[in-house]
Amino acid sequence: MVTGASSGIGAEIARVLAHEGWHCVLVARREGRLRELADETGGEVEVCDVSDRAAVDALAARVLERHPRIGLLVNNAGVSGRSTFLDGDPAVIEGVMRTNYLGSVWCLRAFLPGLEAAAPSDVVNVVSIAGEVAFPPSGPYGASKHAQLAFSRAIAAQLRRRRIRVHTVKPGFVETEGFPQAWLPKPARRLVIGPEPVAAHVLASIRRGRGETSVPRYYGLVGPLQALIPNTFARVLGFSRRET
Repeated sequence: MVTGASSGIGAEIARVLAHEGWHCVLVARREGRLRELADETGGEVEVCDVSDRAAVDALAARVLERHPRIGLLVNNAGVSGRSTFLDGDPAVIEGVMRTNYLGSVWCLRAFLPGLEAAAPSDVVNVVSIAGEVAFPPSGPYGASKHAQLAFSRAIAAQLRRRRIRVHTVKPGFVETEGFPQAWLPKPARRLVIGPEPVAAHVLASIRRGRGETSVPRYYGLVGPLQALIPNTFARVLGFSRRET
């Protein structure tokens, strides 16, 4: 199962998995894009908005009837929702939380019987370095990824005894259709990668049982640094927007 498979990281993960012999059920909201990818990879198409719990439950009922054993669930569906807490559209703030965080929760709960039937099996949660670093221009997005990270860490402990491995993958800046990075200052654009390295990292994580990782690896230093000196980070990030 690969959610958010119509483009970007999700589509690339599906391609890599198909190349390795996995049969993928491709999930997203855009049926046309899914069918193009299914023709390319030999996968199955399922249209679903993962932020809708009832829709996810219906999706799981359909898929588990065809495939009672689910060897891998990739929770990749996400929206950018670039806005701030102070003046952002409330609908955007709510929507980013429902998709990025609750979508992962609903998918895991719905497909857990299939994962248990296939154990040892795997869950990949594509989170973000934003799950560890709070960046003001994308506060609601970061909050959704903080929540998804906490969810991923909690289930990693819970599912271990059920022989289900959880891989928490935290990419940095990735250029995709849904997450264009042109807004970044020019020096920071050197840090931007494409979806291909993330997909390769996901595959390696599954093979090697890596658990929680960052991609590229150097992003793993930023989160602990903000946690260690949060007040300094707040001053640095806020100095240029002094309010009166």
